[in-house]
Amino acid sequence: MIDTHAHLEQIEDLEQAFENARNVGIKGIVGVSVDLESSKQILAISKASIDPIVYAGMGMHPSEAKPDDLNELTELIKENVSRIKVVGEIGLDFFYKWVRKDEQKKKEQREVFQRLVKLAKDVDLPIAVHSRGKWRECFETVKDCGIKDCVFHWFSGPIDVLEDILSSGYYVSATPSIAYSEQSQEVIKHSPIEQTLVETDCPVYYRNKFGDGQDGFRAEPKDVLRTLELYCKLKKIGEEEAALVLNGNARKLFRLS
Repeated sequence: MIDTHAHLEQIEDLEQAFENARNVGIKGIVGVSVDLESSKQILAISKASIDPIVYAGMGMHPSEAKPDDLNELTELIKENVSRIKVVGEIGLDFFYKWVRKDEQKKKEQREVFQRLVKLAKDVDLPIAVHSRGKWRECFETVKDCGIKDCVFHWFSGPIDVLEDILSSGYYVSATPSIAYSEQSQEVIKHSPIEQTLVETDCPVYYRNKFGDGQDGFRAEPKDVLRTLELYCKLKKIGEEEAALVLNGNARKLFRLS
């Protein structure tokens, strides 16, 4: 399996996480970034990692939007475009009231997102989009720029926006949240497997109960198998059959060999 969205530089014991992933057959991990520094870190991790293979993603998460770092990040991406598999994680996040009230923060998020979407278009790379609280605007920004390859990471927005995402040929991704989040469940129920990826968003801590006697768990790449299991229960499909399609989707979107 391939974990299609992981923040590897944030994992406390990365070597142990890699060993755990190998032990359950995880062959690849798409490591995304949140800012300039993590983009440099994931590049180094991808160069050093053989098993599992780490595919590098460079971007700037909306919560870390710093326009002053954009020029250096742009050059880093251009210099390493042959190694990078995705521009991400990028997007908008107006979920919290304090952000919605901060006009400067919203302006910075939009500037960073728009410039990185255009960069991805210019260098012909797919994008991984964070769209919480600004579902429609994120979709329209991507669509208007002419982006062909995109995944809306952990999408849990309105179904009408989802329908536009899917009709445009874009992907959505499932996380372990489909065990308990009604919004996440509805998105995955409405999305064909051919336009779905599975991920962990590790090292996110999933707090809600999973029916295994535990209150939650700190995700790592091996837990993409948990996402697969939950996905298959929700979609009523066999795990082996689903894994073939889901891995194929990841390889197609990120152009993995």
